[in-house]
Amino acid sequence: MRLVFAGTPDVALPSLSALLDSDRHEVVAVVTRPDAPAGRGRRVERSPVAALADEHGIEVLAPAKAGDPVFRARLAELEPDLCPVVAYGALLPESTLAIPTHGWVNLHFSVLPAWRGAAPVQAAVRHGDDITGATTFRIVKELDAGPVYGVVTEQVRDRDTAGALLGRLAESGAKLLLSTVDGIADGTLRAVEQPDQGVSYAPKVSVDDARLDFGTPAAALDRVARAVTPDPGAWAEFRGERIKLGPVVPVESDEPLPPGDIRVERKRVLVGTATDPVVLGDVQAQGKKRMSATDWARGARIEAGERIS
Repeated sequence: MRLVFAGTPDVALPSLSALLDSDRHEVVAVVTRPDAPAGRGRRVERSPVAALADEHGIEVLAPAKAGDPVFRARLAELEPDLCPVVAYGALLPESTLAIPTHGWVNLHFSVLPAWRGAAPVQAAVRHGDDITGATTFRIVKELDAGPVYGVVTEQVRDRDTAGALLGRLAESGAKLLLSTVDGIADGTLRAVEQPDQGVSYAPKVSVDDARLDFGTPAAALDRVARAVTPDPGAWAEFRGERIKLGPVVPVESDEPLPPGDIRVERKRVLVGTATDPVVLGDVQAQGKKRMSATDWARGARIEAGERIS
């Protein structure tokens, strides 16, 4: 089939690579978000999907809006049979959805109808889900509500960050997407409507959502920290300034430690919560490099009774 692939970040690359390597399909173009400033220097860069397309000499379409008439006209000229989508990052209007013969098929990183929305993996980690996965479905006007072609599942490991879990799902999801495209091409795969029960939503995670509240139980704090790693990154305040924090690890302790209080030991730094304390991972103070919590505590010369808020 003639394919136009839509995607933007690194997580879309395994799927695009799988489709490019397939001898059954031809990726005639990619659709991605426009070039944007990135990194500390804020240098304008191509999206990862655009960069991979450039390597393969594939046309790149980067409309400011997916309903742009010039973009829709070019997409129609390409005559795609199907448009696979992985983390494109923009809403597709019905006029654009109608162009490919077999529609647009999205790879979404949850087992739908659970965790529809922008941040399904973060939601799965934050809420302590044991199992998550990836789903391929046909895109319709309603958010992530289209009929389902296929599902793969993945265990959420005890120390999974959102980044680690998403990395595994990107690989297993790429295989699912390729098999879905193959099945649609063969005419052997039919989409099944999602159930009305079990719908939940996972909105985009904001910086405020990533602030750690040491007045909550250690297990909940741990899940939040892992859910926002690496993006947007957990943080709290120390001495009135924001510090970035790596994942924390709950530990049992016979010595009580009030929420937010810091205890510096020889090989670890503990912070109190509403239950057991947690061991801090990496710490990055403002204007400093990321470092181990023990190195940070040594440099900050933390005194007894100081707190993280």
